[in-house]
Amino acid sequence: MERRGDSSSAVSGAPVPGAQAIARAARLLRLVSAAGRDGRAVSDLAREADLSRSTAHRLLTALRAEGLVDQDERTAHWLPGPELFLMGSAAAPRYDISGFASDIVRSLAVTTEESAFLSVRRGDETVCVLREEGAFPIRSFVLSEGVRFPLGVASAGLAILSFFPPDEAEAYLARHPELGKTWGASHDAERLRARLADTRDRGYAVNPGLVVEGSWGLGAAVFDPLGRPEWALSLTGVEFRFGPDRLPALGRTLLSHAHQLTTRLQSMRRP
Repeated sequence: MERRGDSSSAVSGAPVPGAQAIARAARLLRLVSAAGRDGRAVSDLAREADLSRSTAHRLLTALRAEGLVDQDERTAHWLPGPELFLMGSAAAPRYDISGFASDIVRSLAVTTEESAFLSVRRGDETVCVLREEGAFPIRSFVLSEGVRFPLGVASAGLAILSFFPPDEAEAYLARHPELGKTWGASHDAERLRARLADTRDRGYAVNPGLVVEGSWGLGAAVFDPLGRPEWALSLTGVEFRFGPDRLPALGRTLLSHAHQLTTRLQSMRRP
């Protein structure tokens, strides 16, 4: 069944011609971009975009003609196209903070020996934009560049959502009643509220294997010059590396690096 109600409205309330097709194409572009180097099959993309296979294929074919997506001849999987790279390169100076953050993310990975990440808030999701591997040989591969999670699900999004103003956090939960069904009962609104409160009290978020069993994560919000939580640093690793004897020290290290990045961004982007 295809998604309904995707069309946007102009300020006057009148439907914008073609808005539904653009919204569907944008959804497919986000899914393809998040698929990584292996790409995704059209059937998977159609299911996640809530489109029929024929509609998804038609839109992907149109996007390929514009260079926005590409298709692997061997696997038939869909991948990001060259025009996306050029567009991203043009937009990077305005939105990408990787250059400001890469040494801090690297320091976090070296200090903790766990995999360290930088994620950015994009609407109601977080998107991983930077990853550094730690020295510990057993790793969690839940997160990599381009992977998206709803706010409140992985540790980065939980950390960001925890520092929303209370009314904005409640509005987010009201917009997404499906979280508990999609991600498990531990993500229903009542339990999420409890984890948000715990995160605010602690200063950093803890994900005790709620996305992938045995894979733990910690997240700390990074704030823009107006004090809004727009990014997060996070750590992931196997469960026994996040035990009670080590967790507080990891949390302190994570918070220290997040504070360092916040201070750097606020000084470099001060209005």
